Amino acid sequence: MLSFNSITKTITQNRFFVNYSRMWRYVRPVWFRALCSMLICIPIGSLDAVIALALKPYMDLVMVEKSINSPWYIPLGIVAFTCIQGLLKYLSSYLSTWVGGRITNGLKYDMFKKLLTLPTSFFDKRKSGDIVFQFNNQADIACNGLLDNLSVFVQRFFSSISLTAVLFYNSWQLALIAVVVLGCAFAPVAKIQSRIKSVMQKTIFADASIITEYNEVFNGNKTVTSYNLADYEINKFSGILKNIFNLRIKMVQKTQWLSPMMHVIVSIGIALAIGYGSHLIMTGKITSGNFVSFITALILLYTPVKNIGNNLNAVQFSFFSIEKIFAVLEMTPEIKDCENAKILDRNHSTIEFKDVCFEYKPNVPVLKNINLKIKRGQTVAFVGNSGGGKTTMVNLLPRFYDVKSGSIEIDGVDIRNYTLESLRDNIAVVFQDNFLFSGTIKENILLGNRNSSEEEISKAVKMAYLDDFVNSLKLGLDTQIGERGILLSGGQKQRVAIARAFLKNAPVIILDEATSALDNKAEAVVQKAIDNLMADKTVFVIAHRLSTIQNADKIIVINQGQIVESGTHEQLLSIENGQYKMLYEMQFKKQEVNV
Repeated sequence: MLSFNSITKTITQNRFFVNYSRMWRYVRPVWFRALCSMLICIPIGSLDAVIALALKPYMDLVMVEKSINSPWYIPLGIVAFTCIQGLLKYLSSYLSTWVGGRITNGLKYDMFKKLLTLPTSFFDKRKSGDIVFQFNNQADIACNGLLDNLSVFVQRFFSSISLTAVLFYNSWQLALIAVVVLGCAFAPVAKIQSRIKSVMQKTIFADASIITEYNEVFNGNKTVTSYNLADYEINKFSGILKNIFNLRIKMVQKTQWLSPMMHVIVSIGIALAIGYGSHLIMTGKITSGNFVSFITALILLYTPVKNIGNNLNAVQFSFFSIEKIFAVLEMTPEIKDCENAKILDRNHSTIEFKDVCFEYKPNVPVLKNINLKIKRGQTVAFVGNSGGGKTTMVNLLPRFYDVKSGSIEIDGVDIRNYTLESLRDNIAVVFQDNFLFSGTIKENILLGNRNSSEEEISKAVKMAYLDDFVNSLKLGLDTQIGERGILLSGGQKQRVAIARAFLKNAPVIILDEATSALDNKAEAVVQKAIDNLMADKTVFVIAHRLSTIQNADKIIVINQGQIVESGTHEQLLSIENGQYKMLYEMQFKKQEVNV
């Protein structure tokens, strides 16, 4: 008992009870079944001593005295106790699995909720495999290790008590030898913690890289095929596997020496017990039954110790995962509601950028002192060279990111003082590459407003010029579109996204190069749908199509993070050597001729 306690504290450096206490709020809803699972472990561990204890009278009466009144009930009793122990182990395993599943689901649920509160910048800095591993796989590692180790702890705790009692019952002299040797066996474990922590962390990141590789090959399968990248991807995957293999080997090198050392130390303990036990038998201080019972109890006590190295990795990964999970759960999102945040209604009159500065990386400014005022119902187009800050401008409005300095105000109130939910309810975004979820066309459109009626859905489909396409499908709106809408063309995806924005019916529309990836025919249809969407709305457009720019109330030219020109199409064209005029002549004049 004392030995198991000391090894636990040594391994975890007092993290055992800290980590398990942090898990209490997930255990509390299922505490009764968890308690039953742990209580069942008490007799499971205690019954380990039955065989050892039963051997004393059996050996003394049958093997030594050869008594005709041999205790026949002892073998039957051993079988009966073993059957009881087996049944209890089954019940404990069932309850542990049930409790573990509920706790794991609770952790994953909270991790998923936390994931949805994290800002866009969080995802910018991480790979998909890191996200999947951190928010899903680590919960499995933590809970499996948690329950397995806790069950083992309880079983070993009471097994140690009962077996130690048997040792002292048979011979206190031999028992002292056994306890001292056991203490020596645990001494090397103190070195394990520092040796494996760095390797363990690298192993987790390496495991996550495999998930990333699968995701990239899945999403980029056409690129892999068209560029004949199969060999490249195979070599890349092979490198990941080799890295993981090397890390696994390092982990073995740093931990698995412990089990052979334990075997050696334990064998020394058994040898000392046999040697000194023989002397005690010869001097009549103990009987042969005492000795056999003692050795059996000693082997049962020592056996788990010899395999401690095999379990150490699982214990460490469990604690490491628990710490990582709670590091995420206790993380405060950068973008969140302030105290006493206001509800933004749908009848605002102005949106204003005041001295807005922003940077993705420290000391690398993307926007510099942006000042801009937009009235309700106006259409504002942003143009400029690639990387100038156009998309960043519109990304700040729904608070995908927060400004570094300055403010964005709606009706004179900083948007950071509105609730995120009400702010984003007022904004609909149509991206260049809109994300569609696996499911049906209807399910994706309904994401704009899940309470929409069939009439509203039908109107949105018609306004998005999606009706002819939907009517040509056998299942209509109930047609499955595949993961990320893979079964739809680019123009069809855009029109589904526009229909979704129609259902949302937000007063502010952001169009982030919504037609730039389409061919001329698809672009013409999508542009008609966009024109419908823009009606009576405040619209922010990252310009691509010429007609959208010409009809805008304001055209803002952004270059290197600054507004360099502002005005209507005619006003900007009248500026001699103006940047808009140069862009117009270079990029848009040919399109105007075609129109």
